[in-house]
Amino acid sequence: ASPACTELEVVMLDWLGQMLGLPESFLARSGGEAGGVIQGTASEATLVALLGAKNRTMLRVKEQHPEWTDTDILSKLVGYCNKQAHSSVERAGLLGGVKLRALQPDGKRRLRGDTLKDAIEEDVRNGLIPFYVVATLGTTSSCAFDALEEIGEVCSSKNIWLHVDAAYAGSAFICPEYRYLMKGVDKADSFNFNPHKWMLVNFDCSAMWLKEPRWIIDAFNVDPLYLKHDQQGSAP
Repeated sequence: ASPACTELEVVMLDWLGQMLGLPESFLARSGGEAGGVIQGTASEATLVALLGAKNRTMLRVKEQHPEWTDTDILSKLVGYCNKQAHSSVERAGLLGGVKLRALQPDGKRRLRGDTLKDAIEEDVRNGLIPFYVVATLGTTSSCAFDALEEIGEVCSSKNIWLHVDAAYAGSAFICPEYRYLMKGVDKADSFNFNPHKWMLVNFDCSAMWLKEPRWIIDAFNVDPLYLKHDQQGSAP
């Protein structure tokens, strides 16, 4: 509704991303399609990322199996998170109409790469299609940090969308001495944290960055004639 505000938001979220030490591949200034937008809540960001991952996977599977219907594919999709993840991750699965598995963390309440890999391989053997993983950096219940680098390796090798939910503790990455906790973030597809928590910004302000927003834009793209204009596709 306000292109000037949208433009300012994109620039502002680049500044915020640099402040956190996010990789260039998430920032609009990198010159690619990446960039950040403000969502209402982290719950919303988790759902938006899930819908983008669902769209990306469904298109890929349709190319491999043109005879499968949307319903066939949807019934096979499965996502993963730590049992310590926020309840909104499970809710995103319910709203997105897909199966989500909550995996057992280690003794420090972290989700590890091996646990995720075993679950994925088990599901593939059972004919399911793994498509989405949520790694939590600072769980709400105990501020545990999932082993992001290990999880990122698994997701990269299996072409699975990795969403990083740093809602509670993401603000800590402003301090360089805490950035080791997000090692491996370069392998994520989306990243979210809540300035309206530790940064005392007015609610609601949940910052989300995407490497390839086209999957989400395409998932919701209905393009009626009355909305067409000559700047189509030039803004995030």
